[in-house]
Amino acid sequence: MTRRLLPLASLAVATACASVPPPPPPVVAPPYEPKIASILRLEDHRVLEDAQSRPAPPPPPAVDRRGRPLPAPAPPPAMDLVSLLGDTDARVRRRAALAIGRVGMPAGVAPLVARLQDPDADVRAMVAFALGLLGDRAGVDPLITTLGDPNPLVKGRAAQALGLLGPTTATAAAAPIAQMVRQLVEGGAIAAPPADDAATSSVEADAVRRGLGALTALRSYDGLATAVLDAQGRPRSSWWPIAAALSRVGDDRAVPALVELVSSNSPFTAGYAVRGLGERKAATALPTLLPLLEASRQVHPQVRVSAVRAAGQLRDPRATAGLLGLLRQKDVPLGLELEIVTALAQIGAREAEPDVIDRLTSRSPFVRAAALRALARIDSLSFTTVLSGLDPDGDWRVRGALADALPTLSLENATPMLERLLADPDARVLPPALRAAHQLKWPGLEKHLASALTRDDVLVRAEAASIAGEAKLVALREALVAAWQRSRSDPSDDARWASLQALAAIDPAAARGPMEETLADRDWAMRLRAARWLVAQDPASDALGRIRPAPVAVAADLYASTRLITPAYSPQAYIETAKGTVQVELAVLDAPLTVENFITLARKGYFNGLQIHRVVPAFVVQDGDPRGDGSGGPGYSIRDELNDRPYTRGTVGMALSGPDTGGSQWFVTHAPQPHLEGRYTVFGQVVSGMDVVDRLEVGDTITRVRIWDGVTAPQ
Repeated sequence: MTRRLLPLASLAVATACASVPPPPPPVVAPPYEPKIASILRLEDHRVLEDAQSRPAPPPPPAVDRRGRPLPAPAPPPAMDLVSLLGDTDARVRRRAALAIGRVGMPAGVAPLVARLQDPDADVRAMVAFALGLLGDRAGVDPLITTLGDPNPLVKGRAAQALGLLGPTTATAAAAPIAQMVRQLVEGGAIAAPPADDAATSSVEADAVRRGLGALTALRSYDGLATAVLDAQGRPRSSWWPIAAALSRVGDDRAVPALVELVSSNSPFTAGYAVRGLGERKAATALPTLLPLLEASRQVHPQVRVSAVRAAGQLRDPRATAGLLGLLRQKDVPLGLELEIVTALAQIGAREAEPDVIDRLTSRSPFVRAAALRALARIDSLSFTTVLSGLDPDGDWRVRGALADALPTLSLENATPMLERLLADPDARVLPPALRAAHQLKWPGLEKHLASALTRDDVLVRAEAASIAGEAKLVALREALVAAWQRSRSDPSDDARWASLQALAAIDPAAARGPMEETLADRDWAMRLRAARWLVAQDPASDALGRIRPAPVAVAADLYASTRLITPAYSPQAYIETAKGTVQVELAVLDAPLTVENFITLARKGYFNGLQIHRVVPAFVVQDGDPRGDGSGGPGYSIRDELNDRPYTRGTVGMALSGPDTGGSQWFVTHAPQPHLEGRYTVFGQVVSGMDVVDRLEVGDTITRVRIWDGVTAPQ
């Protein structure tokens, strides 16, 4: 057998390979999708980390064939929110920052503050917004510093965040925000302001808009004056955000600028200016408002309805003639008619009494209800006389309106009608009837409240509990405890929380035990309310930590679903009504679980046949309540997914009764509503059919809602 000698170098390599273990395999970072799935899961559970987001424990030490220890493999990267805030992918960092803000834990402040130095402006902007969502005082100084960021996108979000922190926490921020806005304005940011119907604006103009909203939230007229008024107090521009800010800042010094802005050609600007004059009850502005009430004059519908409301707020009889002229026109839109009747009632216009009485027999129950309330305010004697000749109305809304009107009467005159309403067969009439009994100081109230606390209807029990708490009826303490115990099996939390609130108002010590138990409630909103109450009682309480993780009802694999993380198409909702179809592009990337909830309800037919229960002209159209009185829902609540999308004309948002209480009620805005931003989840935008939205009236019916997502056949 032939033997060959190996070269020395080859021998050395072979020897080394035999004696040195191979290096461990490199760690491969998870791709984008699993990171976003982890973010969604943690966000929905309202925690910064969980067992799944932590690296798995290392395996037992391994040895080679000679028994020598092998290098341990590097652990996989952590997938908790704070770790993902430092990810190499800016998209992941941005999304992790938003999630930390939504989770709402104080431990998220420090990591967010550190990330304000991120090299990516989009990340810095979202970090600033997230600090606003957290609402922690520790974020104020870093955010004020961030107003000096070179990127206007970041400046605007920092200002918005300070506005979200509110005047109690961030008053010191008003002056630096005002200076930031003024510099942008003087630099030409709004020299050519975006048109009212513009889908987007420059980042500089957007920063000005968000800064103005922040100054409004901080109640700083001086800041607004510095930012957008000249030395004579006149507005530097007629752009609508200036009018919106001045109308909501709550300062009489804004009145002269608002009067000037009423003449703007922009209906948003003029409408907000008129609104502000009404809010300030600016009697000197009446000559400016009266021409807007002239029926012969062409006035934009949103400006007209704002002028009607302002006339009611001013309560000046000189507006009566103009209001009656509008009311007596042919084919008055229902929304405008209701606003006129309400304004006449606020004025107490006796000249309007025949017109109001005529409407007691209207075909519309909403008009009949408004006429009842109005007549009671205009002349209680006529109200009583007219009612004596009318049969009980067949619509529960009108009977509920009668209950609303009863407190204008004496107890003696109101009692017969009140007793009839308290025995009404429709449970939706009982809450306003109980409220009327409370306002009238009716002697039989306590007995009826005790009975109402045992009723099957959740909202009846909730209203009874609320009144018991307001009146501090100690005798009902045990009944409230029993009502709370019973309500633990309710599908919704209305009666549970109302009972607890009332108990806390009457006897805080007695409420502590139930509040502690509520920290484990199946409903996250209940846990959050109870925890905040306990912390208010004892700032050292750890209740806000003990309520986590939040209970969830969605399937565990939903968070990794392609349709939420990387959808091929933006899903569309087609809302069909007798007046036309409204097409909504759903914001699945900004509010994935809210969109998923809406789509699920729509595909079940939940919205089909529901009446639009609320229309506030120049503000919103609202639907999604199967009960019809504004208090109904699907029997569960979902988490807020607050985001930095603006509320423009046609924005679709989730209606709430408190943090994380969304369910099925949604609304569409008629006009921009900056005061809603960062407070109500935006989950869609009307892309077609805003003319239909403008024509929708209270009582109109949603025929059906169809969904198109590019995958599932439309239903």
